[in-house]
Amino acid sequence: MRAVALIDGEHAPDVVRDALAELPYEWVGAILVGGSEKLRPGAGYGVALVDGFGDAELVVDLSDEPVLGPEARFRWASRALAAGLPYLGADFRFDPPRFEEIDVPSIAVIGAGKRVGKTAVAGHLARLYARDRDVVVVAMGRGGPPEPDVVERPPSLDELLALSRAGRHAASDHLELAAITGVPTIGARRAGGGLAGQVFSSNVLDAARLAAERRPDVIVIDSSGSAIPPIATDRRVLVVGPSHDLGAFLNTYRRLVSDLVVSVGCEEPGAIPARLVLRPLGALEGRVAVFTAGPAEVRHLEAEIVHVSASLGDRLRLAAELERLDADTYLVEIKGAAIDLVAEDALARGRRVVLAANDVVAPALDEALLELVPDAVAR
Repeated sequence: MRAVALIDGEHAPDVVRDALAELPYEWVGAILVGGSEKLRPGAGYGVALVDGFGDAELVVDLSDEPVLGPEARFRWASRALAAGLPYLGADFRFDPPRFEEIDVPSIAVIGAGKRVGKTAVAGHLARLYARDRDVVVVAMGRGGPPEPDVVERPPSLDELLALSRAGRHAASDHLELAAITGVPTIGARRAGGGLAGQVFSSNVLDAARLAAERRPDVIVIDSSGSAIPPIATDRRVLVVGPSHDLGAFLNTYRRLVSDLVVSVGCEEPGAIPARLVLRPLGALEGRVAVFTAGPAEVRHLEAEIVHVSASLGDRLRLAAELERLDADTYLVEIKGAAIDLVAEDALARGRRVVLAANDVVAPALDEALLELVPDAVAR
């Protein structure tokens, strides 16, 4: 196997040279990543010093601290994985995520983690493209259906309640996206997620193939947390929030494989800044309680707000809030325990439920997203 080595000047040249000779690889070269303590003029390593990976099939890290500490190693690992190469060290190995081809133009929205506004951006993208294109959305989630679930129109509250009472996760991302976009949406599930975003188990490929059978102009794929859909999409948009560091661990890899970065509620170099604005999908009447999965601004809502909860992802806290709540209308995002706890509580007490969407406000975003339309469907 052809390999390129990462070496440093903290190791004596003869130590590196002998190690390279012992390892069972065909060396295309070595990259000197830093350090000068043991460098000597004219000392050779038995292989050529190079600047990049070339035609290597593997990156082998023969360096160590202090030249390459954990942060620097994750950056090198990210570069290797983004080039489609495994990254191997003395006691670790990272393999690039595997992506399957589909024969329809596609774009994925991925995240640096959970609760970064990724689904809101995916919904915004789907609505934008659907103005003059045929769009199908595929959404994967940790509460997705056992078989790909096609939702042709926005589900009603009664339909969501029926799903919940049948044991389904009625706030799954594909149901939220169907409700807020009006675009045909196919739900899928995934379990587990690696540091680079590879999923352990999923039916996302089945969902993507089902979407491709409809021959849309473009498929928009919404990811889950920091996991990346196992589909070789034409484009990727990376969404980051204030609680996630784009330079940490393998987030550098996510940035390298993305065509655009959107920072929601924060500033990131090279990213388009955006904010989310909660939008009721119905009229707000009387005293209103607001339920979201994270911090949300409510001052723009034309209603008497008596309670604001960010606990849709914390069932115990949410249940305690509901016990002491007195409101006429519940405004709720379709996330977490929105249906099986909040909506059921409202119905049991004779209160109204209004579903909410998150609008993405970013003046420069639409132009950037339109530039990402795969060439095969550009109009």
